[in-house]
Amino acid sequence: MARARAHTRLFHGELRIFFTHMGLQYTDAQRREYLHMLDNVGQHWLKVFDNDTEWYLTVYWDLFTKIWKSERPVRRTDALKFLTSVKSPATAGKYIDEALQQGFLRETSNPQDARSKLLELSPDMRARLDAFFDEVVSEVRHTYAAIDRKGHRPD
Repeated sequence: MARARAHTRLFHGELRIFFTHMGLQYTDAQRREYLHMLDNVGQHWLKVFDNDTEWYLTVYWDLFTKIWKSERPVRRTDALKFLTSVKSPATAGKYIDEALQQGFLRETSNPQDARSKLLELSPDMRARLDAFFDEVVSEVRHTYAAIDRKGHRPD
């Protein structure tokens, strides 16, 4: 135990030296702009689900954005792994089942492998996420400009 504490102190000391040596690049005002952007992204995410906070969970963020990013149906077993904060496949399956019940996902048979199922976003969910990403990309662009106006640029 004492050895673990000593290692922890050493690690934190090294981390402090790293950050001190590295130097901070942005002002508090710039960092607040970033946090403001994250708040706005969260609000846009809630709009995807008509402000239903049941869906304001990282597991759904991981699931829906990774399926969206894949650009094609994914095997259900692969989708289970998309839920990075969920260690149990059975629990991950419950989140997927809930998304299926709500009509956010569609499940079909895999023509390449009859033993597996494929998941894809429903057309409505795809359209909602497309609109979400458009709003968020605009938010990022706006935030970049705001950060630039509030201080030096370390580039």
